[in-house]
Amino acid sequence: MGSLLVYGATGYTGRLIAENAVAQEVSVILGGRNEQRLKSLASALGTQYRVFGLDDATAMDAALTDVAVVLNCAGPFKHTSLPLMEAAVRTHTHYLDVAAELDSYQLAEKLDAAAKAAGVLLLPGCGGSVAMLGCLAFHALQRATQPKSIRVALQVAGPISRGSAISAAAGVTSDLLYRKDGTLQPATPDGLRDFDFGKGPVSCFPVTLPDLITIYHATQVPNIKTYVHVAGEDAFPSGDLADLPDGPTAAQREANRYHAAVEVIGEDGCSVHAVLDTVNGYTFTALAAVEAARRVMGGEVRGGFQTPVGLFGVGFVETIADSRIVDL
Repeated sequence: MGSLLVYGATGYTGRLIAENAVAQEVSVILGGRNEQRLKSLASALGTQYRVFGLDDATAMDAALTDVAVVLNCAGPFKHTSLPLMEAAVRTHTHYLDVAAELDSYQLAEKLDAAAKAAGVLLLPGCGGSVAMLGCLAFHALQRATQPKSIRVALQVAGPISRGSAISAAAGVTSDLLYRKDGTLQPATPDGLRDFDFGKGPVSCFPVTLPDLITIYHATQVPNIKTYVHVAGEDAFPSGDLADLPDGPTAAQREANRYHAAVEVIGEDGCSVHAVLDTVNGYTFTALAAVEAARRVMGGEVRGGFQTPVGLFGVGFVETIADSRIVDL
């Protein structure tokens, strides 16, 4: 099966993923720029580590040449996706990441032909909302007649990590977008909409999520809008982001489950609704990213830009811990 190289392994999410990979007995190599931190974590986990930056193509190629999969956990992804994707294509290494911003997905679209020619998989968003919302939307589509639009919302709960906050501040587009008739177009910020995540309707605000790209890529439904509801006051922090804790504690993750809701409208005007109840987003990402990497290392591969639901099927999300989809 080869090895999995986790780049950005000493960050909060990268460390959770590395720990889970070791627990799942996946052959893992830690990667990043800080040798002291890598050496300490590698010693604790009993793994190898490789020190390299993303401004040295020769060093990247040497680090990736004998691994099966590179999993990018180093944000902001607008700085890391391009060099690592290009290195993955050059070295015939399958590329995964956990990006929450558009850059990785738009880049994967641009590199799709080159990756296919090289037999390389590009799978941005192998964990997090992309896996959650993609599987949920595809599940609902199966009950819709000639679906023409999808509205999907993510309920975020609990604090976010320092790295996520910094990546979001640096990388999330300020442009509010939605997909209309197959193309991404500007949207107005006043389109609040109620979604029921299982305990009655709550107001959600429109936001630009990468699912505008991935759900369309997987389903070809031409009209898609994405929303978020923040449960609690600590999900999106203010102030100096560098002073934030590394990330939520295990107890905080346990206490704050994530939910998602979808509405699919068919050509006949009838709507289909479903909700997802799952573990905290960080816990989900650590589990889903390793499961995706394990499957890719085991041969579940298609070249070019892929999505979790397109590659692994609609049931992928319900294989992750305590996750379940309920039809409404």
